[in-house]
Amino acid sequence: MKPAEQTPLTALYVAQLIKEAGFPAGVVNIVPGYGPTAGGAIVDHNGVDKVAFTGSTEVGKLIQQRANLKRVTLELGGKSPNIIFKDSDMDHAVKMAHFGLFLNQGQCCCAGSRVFVEEAIYDEFVERSVEAAKARKVGDPFDLTTQQGPQIDEEQFNKILGLINEGKREGAKLLTGGGRHGDRGYYIQPTIFGDVQDNMRIAQEEIFGPVKQILKFKTTDELIARANKTIYGLAAAIFTKDLDRALHVSSALKAGTVWVNTYDAFAPQTPFGGYKMSGIGRELGEYGLHNYTEVKSVIMAVPQKNS
Repeated sequence: MKPAEQTPLTALYVAQLIKEAGFPAGVVNIVPGYGPTAGGAIVDHNGVDKVAFTGSTEVGKLIQQRANLKRVTLELGGKSPNIIFKDSDMDHAVKMAHFGLFLNQGQCCCAGSRVFVEEAIYDEFVERSVEAAKARKVGDPFDLTTQQGPQIDEEQFNKILGLINEGKREGAKLLTGGGRHGDRGYYIQPTIFGDVQDNMRIAQEEIFGPVKQILKFKTTDELIARANKTIYGLAAAIFTKDLDRALHVSSALKAGTVWVNTYDAFAPQTPFGGYKMSGIGRELGEYGLHNYTEVKSVIMAVPQKNS
């Protein structure tokens, strides 16, 4: 396993636990390093039969190009639609949409960053969402009362602020946040844009930060077309009390995972992965195991037929 160069410590601690648990030497190998060198060596080496990568679509494409026909599975970026119908439980929908975007400072591949809200409840949903964002405590991640810590590094910090400025330039309505939090560290204010249009960069590009875009829709058919109008297809969510609608929309959405009346609900037996530019293959479940197996046919001639 090669951890991202920005976050090696968790993997190294896992390695310590693996050793304490008594795994034989060499069963699990942790290889810290930079992507082009350590990661490139893993992808290039003929002794490695299978590569599984979780990260950006940009790097995933590079891995697929140079993998030299070895088995590759990719869990990549997303721009997941979170759909709120007017018959949903408003309190629950606001809470889950807040959680689905701001979890881990927005640094989540399946973050529900495009929140589609039915026109009849749009204003109320926006108002409640802004209240929740303003109440979010940003600060020291070692403080147990903190709800949002810093972004991973300066590069990502600057990218997020750049896309926030682009959202303002393109005419999205900044409802809260939109800047740096404090004067030290890579902290960004919880940010919400309203009146977002599908062709805006903030509605198309993966921001990977605490920036929520809220979009208005009128009809289900319109909603499905707009939700699918993205290069990504990792996840989606639907909030409604109408089971028939939930089944219809979930079937129509081009996403590897669709949650209904919840968000970020995972189970080890449930496959996870994306459509389109969100990746190839699946993790977890029986489907995930298939990626690590080979199929072999053995055809044998026998000298005498016994039946």
